[in-house]
Amino acid sequence: MPDVLGLPLPDLSRAIRDVAPEGYRAAQIARWIWDRRAGSFAEMTDLPRELRASLADRFTIDLPRVVSRSPASDGAEKFLLELADGVRVEAVYLVDSKRRPAAEAAGSAPGTRITICVSSQAGCAVDCAFCVTGRLGAGRNLTAGEIVGQYLVLAREKRFGPREANVVFMGMGEPLLNVANVSVALDLLSREVSPRRTTLSTAGIVPGIEALALRPERPNLAVSLSAADDATRSRLMPVNRTHPLAELFAALKKWPLEKGRRITFEWVLIAGVNDSPEMAKRLAALVKQVPSKVNVIPLNESDEWLPGLKRPSPGAVDAFARALAAAKVDVTVRWSKGLQADAACGQLKGRRSPSRPPAKR
Repeated sequence: MPDVLGLPLPDLSRAIRDVAPEGYRAAQIARWIWDRRAGSFAEMTDLPRELRASLADRFTIDLPRVVSRSPASDGAEKFLLELADGVRVEAVYLVDSKRRPAAEAAGSAPGTRITICVSSQAGCAVDCAFCVTGRLGAGRNLTAGEIVGQYLVLAREKRFGPREANVVFMGMGEPLLNVANVSVALDLLSREVSPRRTTLSTAGIVPGIEALALRPERPNLAVSLSAADDATRSRLMPVNRTHPLAELFAALKKWPLEKGRRITFEWVLIAGVNDSPEMAKRLAALVKQVPSKVNVIPLNESDEWLPGLKRPSPGAVDAFARALAAAKVDVTVRWSKGLQADAACGQLKGRRSPSRPPAKR
């Protein structure tokens, strides 16, 4: 049966026209799904009983099934979710202590910011050397409904309401290899999460960046960089062989930036690979081409999934960040949340063993 989760309001109205010809019914259903977090038509108690039954006979609200939950001591929680066809993906609930007045007004705990990390694919074809998801190999694209379904099921499980969370497309998969469904998901999420509170992370898929730049409202853009020369980046991130740094930055220079917004560059710091002062100098020269900031993310190690790659010492991390700051680069070191639950950056996988052999870089 058609899943109504992934339907924008005009499409939903057309889809249910034979069952609910009244023009206002689509908006009524959308309010139940988004504002009241309904997971079934039976919960929509201000719809006539016969209409609820007819809708349930013809359509589904296909929220992912929660298979397991893995909490961490820092408040993060990873959810293993099963989709309608049995495919499994992971999504993450994150909290931090940054004060957010809008959430306080809505009744959330003072000083709490919620972020939901969603997946866009089951697996990932990009194969970055430092990412556990890359060891899975390519998986299918998720539909728009399956993407927003992750957000909605976490909203139900964690009991947060509309306009109380940020969303980051930093889970499993490369969002810009699924740009059509991701774009619809962005439209749906904008009902309660503004583009300024939505971030999409990409390994640097130039056609996807160009397509997303055409949207009237765009999310924040985060680009995984991790090397400042083509040779090193191609070893760490094979996508660079298709879209090298010059092509990537040509596209980024055309990315529309409203006042006060910048492109974020993510740099996974790996001991002996990209943590030298010389690499920091090259990075500084590179990112100054566009309004930007740099998030330095010390590698989240995995002997099973990422053999041979190690996190630099705290001193090396500090020295790299200081070198960037000395070069007048806005830099933040991001010590990942959710490590205890394997929910941190680059750790999502949705299964227990790799399908790709260890990468030789």
